[in-house]
Amino acid sequence: MTGTLRLGVNIDHVATVRNARGGDNPDPVRAAILAAEAGADGITAHLREDRRHISDDDIERLTKALTIPLNLEMAATDEMAAIALKARPHAACIVPEKREERTTEGGIDAAGQHNRLAPIVGALVKANIRVSMFIEPSKAQLDASKALGAPVVELHTGAYAHGAEGELERIRAAADYGASIGLEVHAGHGLTFDNVKPIAAIPQIKELNIGHFLIGEAIYIGLEASIRRMRALMDEARA
Repeated sequence: MTGTLRLGVNIDHVATVRNARGGDNPDPVRAAILAAEAGADGITAHLREDRRHISDDDIERLTKALTIPLNLEMAATDEMAAIALKARPHAACIVPEKREERTTEGGIDAAGQHNRLAPIVGALVKANIRVSMFIEPSKAQLDASKALGAPVVELHTGAYAHGAEGELERIRAAADYGASIGLEVHAGHGLTFDNVKPIAAIPQIKELNIGHFLIGEAIYIGLEASIRRMRALMDEARA
């Protein structure tokens, strides 16, 4: 074995289904509890500025209900920083956010936005919230994340998931370099049963965050079975 690989389950799109009709069902908090019972090591939820899926109430309820870590995905805004500092999740992952996008596309420019990001990262770190930067797998972005004082990076795997040539090697190199400069390396975006193993086999990666595919697969086989299958594939890749 090359070390235990944690699985963070993103429950955003349970809330998407709920919001399509309004009301209380399906409840993302119930999904998070079921995910924990199925073997998730943590729960990820993205509180977007437009509140298109996860709501402020969801975050409040998650912080009270969970017995495993909550990773709050957030834009680098004063509003989101204030919410994170009030909620005190285990972790906060800073992501780029554009109103018109369907999902987070690409990593945040930690190198080009240092002055805007530094006070937000600093405040979260001071509050003992584990900060991660959702970045492209590049040396410049890794160095910038380190300079900001973020202890963790999450490498964007979207291009890999879409079959971009050379992307797996780029992720491997970034994971190796990130670990060498003292960063904890995570990865996520677009991972499925079919493509997770090569990423899960990278020994420097400590955590994968996966959501949309698992929630979609749950329609067919159930949430518990979906998570257990992903967990098994990750473990096989590490064996």
